[in-house]
Amino acid sequence: LVSLMDPPREESKEAVAQCKKAGIIPVMITGDHKVTARAIAKQIGIYEDQYLCLEGKELDELSDEQLDAQLTNIRVYARVAPEHKIRIVNAWQQRGKIVAMTGDGVNDAPALKQADIGIAIGNGTDVAMDAADIILASNSLIDVYHAIRLSKRTINNIKGNLFWAFF
Repeated sequence: LVSLMDPPREESKEAVAQCKKAGIIPVMITGDHKVTARAIAKQIGIYEDQYLCLEGKELDELSDEQLDAQLTNIRVYARVAPEHKIRIVNAWQQRGKIVAMTGDGVNDAPALKQADIGIAIGNGTDVAMDAADIILASNSLIDVYHAIRLSKRTINNIKGNLFWAFF
């Protein structure tokens, strides 16, 4: 019997903690098996016992109203298809939230396009990079947090300069 594990990157736990501290709600959406996805999400701080983990087939069984009622309690979606990713992005947007979606594959492209901020990461496919608003050269989750932090600083600087320019 042989068992293989692709552990999460070292910086992932710190990146999730920093995102939470900044008011970002991290949600994992993956094609992995439910048990694997939940275990990895728990290791890096996305999943805690009070949250839910749904598979794509379970998501299919929920009406839009049921999904909306449970949305903030679901932190992990496993075994999902591209249409599930779009549905999840839409559900958060319907709540008035700004949604950033990361991805690197062809199956991520529709959700990257639908998200308010589509972020292609690493050496992603051309399809994902074309669909994204931002392309990060690295595969590091911490770089997503740093990009958000720098973008907020830039926006605040622009707002401050516009305020002084017009008043």
